[in-house]
Amino acid sequence: MSLRYMRYLVFLLLMAIAGAAMAYPGAVVDSIQTLHSCPTGLTFDGENLWVADHKADKLTCVDPGTGAVLREIPSPGFWPMGLAWDGQYLWNVDLRQERIFRVNPQDGSILKTLYCPCEYPQGLAWDGSTLWVSDPRADEIVRIDMSDGTAVKTFEAPAKNIHGLTFDGTYLWCTDRIADEIYMMDPHTGQVILILDSPGPYPRGLAWDGEFIWNADYQTDRLYRLIREDEELFRLGEPRRARVTLTYEIKVEGSGYLHEADVYLAVPEDMAQQHIDLIAFSPDQSGLVADRWHQNTAHFHHDRVSSPAILQTIMTVEAEISAIDYFVFPDRCGTMADIPKEIKRLYTADGSKYMIHDPYIQELAKKIVGHEVNPYWIARKIFDHVRETLEYELVGGWNAAPVILQRGTGSCSEYTFSFIALCRAARLPARYVGAIVVRGDDASLDEHFHRWPEVYLPNYGWIPMDPQGGDDPLPRDQAKNIGHLSNRYLIVSQGGGDSEYLGWHYISSEMYRTDPQVQVEIDAFGEWEPLQDETKEQ
Repeated sequence: MSLRYMRYLVFLLLMAIAGAAMAYPGAVVDSIQTLHSCPTGLTFDGENLWVADHKADKLTCVDPGTGAVLREIPSPGFWPMGLAWDGQYLWNVDLRQERIFRVNPQDGSILKTLYCPCEYPQGLAWDGSTLWVSDPRADEIVRIDMSDGTAVKTFEAPAKNIHGLTFDGTYLWCTDRIADEIYMMDPHTGQVILILDSPGPYPRGLAWDGEFIWNADYQTDRLYRLIREDEELFRLGEPRRARVTLTYEIKVEGSGYLHEADVYLAVPEDMAQQHIDLIAFSPDQSGLVADRWHQNTAHFHHDRVSSPAILQTIMTVEAEISAIDYFVFPDRCGTMADIPKEIKRLYTADGSKYMIHDPYIQELAKKIVGHEVNPYWIARKIFDHVRETLEYELVGGWNAAPVILQRGTGSCSEYTFSFIALCRAARLPARYVGAIVVRGDDASLDEHFHRWPEVYLPNYGWIPMDPQGGDDPLPRDQAKNIGHLSNRYLIVSQGGGDSEYLGWHYISSEMYRTDPQVQVEIDAFGEWEPLQDETKEQ
């Protein structure tokens, strides 16, 4: 047995172990070495894989179980790219000829030729009745008329370097060779639903075998079999260990006394993506109190402080925070009737910043949602409306949702209020979370903090949707703000609004009483400090 073959067996074993341990969408189950060095298109004929190679000018039939080459036929042109299978025949798009060929898989004979509706065709997919073509130069994905190859539907590509395409019976899938990502898209709108890491550094062709997604990588010359869907609801990555210090200052000036002051700091808790190792307060807090949203808050009380004075309240948190990606499949979402009654009661209630019974909000929610009944798509429609309607502007003050939406500008908090108001008007539970944020460097100062909404989706629970972060032109960038959080956020609060202790704030709040000539200035900021991984040091 050769050393190379032994290494290959070890590789397959490791991939199998990894696949079993990491059973999430996009995880690699195994892989196959391609016969030729420039694989482009990929498809599945019901039993076997077919690979197009633009250097060899061949279409190769491969056993997906063993990797054995079963048959080879010549490609119809000299720059074969995307491949598709229509249930009986192969389809191959040729880059230089800008034509799509229907090919007999037995002998390679050309049965039909269509002119391609784009100038730089790459990926090709069959959806059961027609073909889809991707063009990375025009940044488009096109559905064609099978009678003459003209476009019948075009939507914007998820990103700037799309190549491979496939259809899994419900969704379109597409590769991005620069971002090294694979996207799952709604074929009706082109909206990106899932973003997966590609298994190799140059993802091209895609195929669907009825259970797994296959990806041909142009650089590694391998065909990777990937999990499409599993029971895992999310994936964690890029853990960050940090010490975060929240400093809350009350500056007292003038002549007289600050007779009493109550300070409240939101206290972070363990979550799927964050593990709290330590929380310390200075001075010692008077006690922990929980509001009606079950948010724990540290309470500090100060009595009779003579001006001038500076009162500091400090919370120090040590935590490990990971990036998190939720895998939400709209077709697996339950119905609105599946939402627990207590969740619906709490998180569809009105509030002074929402005003969900305002006629403007009621009519707008009905217009946005229309006849949609799927909770995911209700939230997605509202997400799109808010990000398309509002432009980010930090001007101070938090207006109510009807004012914000008619004005057309808002801060992160105002984006959040608008989104929650429309969700609640549509009877979809929504709340917000607040966080201290890494601003650039690992050691950084956050003076502004960040707030974004979450929606409750049956079978999934609370899912982050940040319409302010999703205010980007590319579908990929918009989707990155749905069900995804980076490791930049220490979440300190989760609430529905108008808390007994935090009010409409989400990091800290205060109540105080002073003499007439005493002025009070409030300042709060968070400091990030990276912590070394002790296991690595050892």
